[in-house]
Amino acid sequence: MKPLGGQPSFGSLRELSRVVGNDCAVEIDTNSYSVPWRLIGERVAVTVAAGEVRIRHGMREVAVHKQSQGRRLRIVDCVHLDGIAGRDGLSADRRSRQRRCRGRLHRPRCCVLLPNTKPRSEGASNGAG
Repeated sequence: MKPLGGQPSFGSLRELSRVVGNDCAVEIDTNSYSVPWRLIGERVAVTVAAGEVRIRHGMREVAVHKQSQGRRLRIVDCVHLDGIAGRDGLSADRRSRQRRCRGRLHRPRCCVLLPNTKPRSEGASNGAG
C-alpha cells in the first residue's frame, strides 16, 4: 500500500500520563509544554495526535499546543502563568508584552518557543553528597 497524496495511511495517536513539574510544564519527547500553574504536582493525561498535544486534568481539557518538531524546546502559553506570585513586579517593557499576550487569549500565536534550560541540581554540580 502507498500513502495517498503524501499522507500517511493511518494516523498516530499516543495516550500518556505525566506529572506537572514545578516549571508549570509536562515533558513529552524532550520538549516541555506549559499547563496552568495551579496544576503543579498533579497527574494529567496527554494525547498526542494530528500534530497537537492535548492535556487533560480529570475530564477537563486544560491545554492544547501545536506539537513541536524540534527538540529540547519549551512551548509556553503565557495565560498558563497568570496569577503566579511575582508576575506583578514586572518591568514596564515586560508588563506591556504580558498585556499583549493576554489580549490574544486562546490563539496559537500566544505560544512562544523557548530553549529548554532546566537548572541542574545543586548537589550534582558541586559533588556534595
